[in-house]
Amino acid sequence: MNAASTDTKDLSHEARNLRWLLSNFVEEVPGVHSVAVVSSDGLLLINSDPDPAAAAEPGGQQPPAGPADARADLATVVSGLASLTDGAARLMDGGRVRQTAVAMDEGSLFVMSISDGSLLGVHASADCDMSVVGYHMALFVGRAGHVLTPALRKELRRSQEAAGSESGAR
Repeated sequence: MNAASTDTKDLSHEARNLRWLLSNFVEEVPGVHSVAVVSSDGLLLINSDPDPAAAAEPGGQQPPAGPADARADLATVVSGLASLTDGAARLMDGGRVRQTAVAMDEGSLFVMSISDGSLLGVHASADCDMSVVGYHMALFVGRAGHVLTPALRKELRRSQEAAGSESGAR
């Protein structure tokens, strides 16, 4: 979980609950690699990727690394894909985009809107059960969507900014 050196006791009850929901999502849904909640303006609010310094295995070994700066990359891709599909829906008079799924040779990407305009993005394995991932995304959105108030989004942004400045200082 990316508390990224930000002590969770400094977070509000709602922020800790959201982190817990995100952590459970990754742990309980087979094939899910990482999850990100992105604001309507494309900024990462919270994600499941571990802080590299905090994720060291016993004995000091680092776990296998993913793509460079995968946290920011997932947020960027989620925001861009949502913008592209929203534009396509407007062009085709398709109404609101509820979910986007991209199946690739080596993975899957899912994007779902949250009620406040934020987005839930999921990176999963290519062999994941897409219907199970979609179902759990809908559950997450149902549980977390009403919690993402402007105050909580501001708190989560500050937490991400603090995490970024701490990891940059290492």
